[in-house]
Amino acid sequence: MTPLTSAASVASVIIKTEAMAYMKTKLVLTALALFAATTFEAQAEDLVFKLKNNTGAVLTNFYTSPVGVNEWEDDVFGRQVLNPGEDMEITIADGREVCKYDMRFEFEEGSGLDTTEDMQDLCELGEYTIHE
Repeated sequence: MTPLTSAASVASVIIKTEAMAYMKTKLVLTALALFAATTFEAQAEDLVFKLKNNTGAVLTNFYTSPVGVNEWEDDVFGRQVLNPGEDMEITIADGREVCKYDMRFEFEEGSGLDTTEDMQDLCELGEYTIHE
């Protein structure tokens, strides 16, 4: 093998190695871009709004379900309550691309307030205040 042939072989190996490194970098960047897009899309599906209790009673349970679903889903509050005059940021992270929800509000026993139900487009609303 002549020095010229040897140099050409080395150059060929270097070029192939650089090409492979470029392809790996491109693949990693593409994967990261897809991951970021998927993460953003999942976050965009969360519905967030502010719920205000403008009654004189403790709001003990708050249920939601998309319009057309025949059963209430889990209590959004969990173990929390919403006291009179307070507000709370609510996140509905059900993965649905729905804006219209049925809502059910249950108050502390003995408060004199009946369970209330309503339907709203929560995407447009941004804030919901419950009154007596």
